[in-house]
Amino acid sequence: MIKKLYILFKLGRKLAKSDALSIFTKFHNPPIGIKILFYLLSLSFSKKDNSFVNETEGERLSNSLQSMGTTFIKLGQFLATRPDIIGEKLSKQLESLQDRLPPFELSKAKEIIKKDLGEDNFNSIINLSEPVAAASIAQVHKAQINDNGTIKDVAIKILRPNIKKIFNEEIDALMLFAFLTESIIKKTKRLKLVEVVYLLKEITNLEMDLRFEAAAANEYSENTKNDSGFQVPRIYWNFTSENVMTLDWVEGVSIRETEELQKRNIDTKKIASDIIQHFLRHAVRDGFFHADMHQGNIFINNSGQIVPIDFGIMGRLDDLSKKFLAEILYGFIKRDYKKVAEVHLAAGLVPKEVPVDDLAQALRSIGEPIFGQSIKDISGGKLLKQLFDVTEKFNMQTQPQLLMLQKTMVVVEGVARRLNPETNIWETSRPVLEKWLKETKDPITTLNETLKNSAEVIKRLPEMPQIMDKANQALTFLASGQIPQNTNTYNDLNTKKNEMVAFRNQSIIGLLLLVILGLVVF
Repeated sequence: MIKKLYILFKLGRKLAKSDALSIFTKFHNPPIGIKILFYLLSLSFSKKDNSFVNETEGERLSNSLQSMGTTFIKLGQFLATRPDIIGEKLSKQLESLQDRLPPFELSKAKEIIKKDLGEDNFNSIINLSEPVAAASIAQVHKAQINDNGTIKDVAIKILRPNIKKIFNEEIDALMLFAFLTESIIKKTKRLKLVEVVYLLKEITNLEMDLRFEAAAANEYSENTKNDSGFQVPRIYWNFTSENVMTLDWVEGVSIRETEELQKRNIDTKKIASDIIQHFLRHAVRDGFFHADMHQGNIFINNSGQIVPIDFGIMGRLDDLSKKFLAEILYGFIKRDYKKVAEVHLAAGLVPKEVPVDDLAQALRSIGEPIFGQSIKDISGGKLLKQLFDVTEKFNMQTQPQLLMLQKTMVVVEGVARRLNPETNIWETSRPVLEKWLKETKDPITTLNETLKNSAEVIKRLPEMPQIMDKANQALTFLASGQIPQNTNTYNDLNTKKNEMVAFRNQSIIGLLLLVILGLVVF
């Protein structure tokens, strides 16, 4: 615990000396005790950094957090998805936070590869380059490998040295701070600060095992191998481990480089529509979608195919959610609000006693204003957000996976609009949704799916509780910020809380003994 206090002191000093704290206080006025604490921590003989002076508030906040390293970058990114905790305005400010840090040395990268992959595999890697990209958790190198007699260009992603140890020590210290804050300032208990920090720890530790990301990329590739115009880089498992991941090098252009795409005679309007259609197809057909599809993670290769990268954050939808999503979006496209209301009721997402006409009227209040907007202002992602806000009044059950999808949809639509500002979201979505709904309603398909699912359920019934727990746990973390009870994570969190309670009690007893000793001696 003493080490945690020391680390907490260093983190507090970093934060206090940065510009981040002054921006945070504009959105949330902290108690006077916190202000005094951070004022004392910020005292320094060195000159204050005024390099932020010409930047916007959002840029200053993002740059401040970025300068403080991995833990604060990840904390900022996580809080950007939790407007319920920090408010909409501050959440928006954090959305621009970039995940970039200076790279570590090539010699260190070679040590990690050799240790993780073994001498033979290391020696078979050719022309390992200097880092081509560096983030807070890992960096990427270009290289070549001999794949059964064929020389392949590959990207090798390597975790930063000791990143797990550093991150977990810092996050444990922040958890202690959250606990002390909740203990001293009772109003903060409703924010569940300890749980928020613990969720960040669990999510980021998943990112820090590159075998999980490799498995996600592999599954994504299998699902999409027959999708025309879309290609997922191949994973090379012999060159992949917990700290190293090797996949095909993408020779192409980032979609943020619109001028370069146009020089290569690539139809950016078609690419914009294709990105939306592929995303929806993967969501409703496969129930497995890329949940971090910002501009930096999408390339167009030399064959004109869309190539996604970075598979650390993926989303899943179960069969009910897939059908719910498709029926809802298609219902809005057709402006059939009663149908949309009936889907909510049939899926058990709102209580059965809710009158279908009342729900349909509420849904109409969302849909009609949207259809009155210009094409460039229509957004499926924003529609879903409004839908969740309205149906909450009818006691709609929270659907964590749909919240994650809604957030991703907003990003995907934004990417498409940068390529083509006049992208018609509804017309683009319609053929994908129509095709999937038609296929799912086909009687032969339904019968085959029923038989297949029944056989699988019977076979896996004894282990179903464990399967469901593991499959949903990480997704629930990401989407809803809630820790399911009766899971290992929930038990681990309680253990951490008990440790901190014990530390607090021991500290109080120690302080009392010190005071008594002082009174006796003096």
